[in-house]
Amino acid sequence: MSLLTRLGRAAGENRQVNIFGSRSEGQDTAAERSYQQVKQRIHQRIVDEMTPAEQAMLSSVHQDPHQVETLIGDYCQRVLDEDPFAIPQGEKPRLIADIRDEVLGLGPIEALRKDDSITEIMVNGPHQVFVERMGKLELTDVKFHDTAHLMNIIERILTPLGRRVDESSPLVDARLEDGSRVNIIIPPLSLIGPCLTIRKFSKTPLTVDNLISFGTMDEKMATFLRACIKARVNILVSGGTGSGKTTTLNVISSFIPEGERIVTIEDAAELRLQQQHVVTLEARPANLEGRGAITIRDLVRNALRMRPDRIIVGEVRTGEALDMLQAMNTGHDGSLTTAHANSPRDALSRLETMVMMSGLDLPERAIREQISSAIDLILHQSRMRDGSRKITYITEVQHMEGSTITTQDLFRFEQTGFDNNGKVIGHFMPTGMQPEFLEKFEISGIKLPEGFFTPGGNNDIAFTGGRF
Repeated sequence: MSLLTRLGRAAGENRQVNIFGSRSEGQDTAAERSYQQVKQRIHQRIVDEMTPAEQAMLSSVHQDPHQVETLIGDYCQRVLDEDPFAIPQGEKPRLIADIRDEVLGLGPIEALRKDDSITEIMVNGPHQVFVERMGKLELTDVKFHDTAHLMNIIERILTPLGRRVDESSPLVDARLEDGSRVNIIIPPLSLIGPCLTIRKFSKTPLTVDNLISFGTMDEKMATFLRACIKARVNILVSGGTGSGKTTTLNVISSFIPEGERIVTIEDAAELRLQQQHVVTLEARPANLEGRGAITIRDLVRNALRMRPDRIIVGEVRTGEALDMLQAMNTGHDGSLTTAHANSPRDALSRLETMVMMSGLDLPERAIREQISSAIDLILHQSRMRDGSRKITYITEVQHMEGSTITTQDLFRFEQTGFDNNGKVIGHFMPTGMQPEFLEKFEISGIKLPEGFFTPGGNNDIAFTGGRF
């Protein structure tokens, strides 16, 4: 959709908006109503009076944002020159910014999208917008004019991606150019109007030092995880929604040494691996005719034919769990994935359920043996009551005893209370138990010092040929 088309549509919407009430049910001030009227006049003025050269510039797919902003500023000034008391002079920058955001960005939520302190934007119908900031939800004063205005912004998001949402296909997942993940659901499935959720993608990939400073893990845990990646330990990152699983997966993936061929597989590409030899695969939904869908499971199967050293699946949800386990059991050691679960033990039960969804009639014991032989380690991450994210368990998956998969915690977070600001107080600690997969460390030239797994013990891990 060209910018010229956007302006025409925005002007048409503004003519239909009851600016004296629809925006927030009559609660706008007189000054705000006047502001909205001026903005509407400028929208219409731009559409009605643009020169052919200006129309060509706005219709171009290679438009210069600076030229667009200059054009909007010129038209704003013309309207304000005719009626200098329409709005306070100090509101002019806001006016230009609002119209620019309507034309170039995501309208009322464009400023939220640019705010680096915000990690998630949740639009619940046209008149309610929440954000997540520092792990806490906040209700903003941002509103759309009406449902048509919100749907216009939703269409603006989806059109460049070749996606659609309507009554016949009322929900969609997508990814913005900056990597942010988008979910949209509309009536009749949503009873409060169109809902838009944007999980923003960090412009600068987080590092392990960032996670340590955030309190997600401590230095000893980070050192241990770095050694596990080096030793090609198979890792499952588990946790609830919004617990930071993908962020942690991205960080520990950065420990993979150069010289390996890595294939990443995701529904919506979020991982940002910095290694040289990375192949990124992304699932594809069905087209308008319901054909052409490529699932995570299709991509995992195909990845096995691509000579990968490691496979990283952003998240396993259904039958692809079986293919991922088989990959881990057939020479692709050091592979990584995530799954939704409430505890390490729950993660194993969830994997078992996912394998049953593969369509193969496998005995329960065979599934559990597959899981116990494939997964070496579970990192369980939790979102705490204060909004912080922490790795609350690092758990080894050991072996079968009868029909049960045995596990043991290697590290855990012990919460002791809350401070006066409501922040969680606690500490990370090793449990004193040593993993059974230490032979993988030895093969990789990794030497653990005495007492590494003892609370308060030595943090250093040495490698043959020098410290890691």
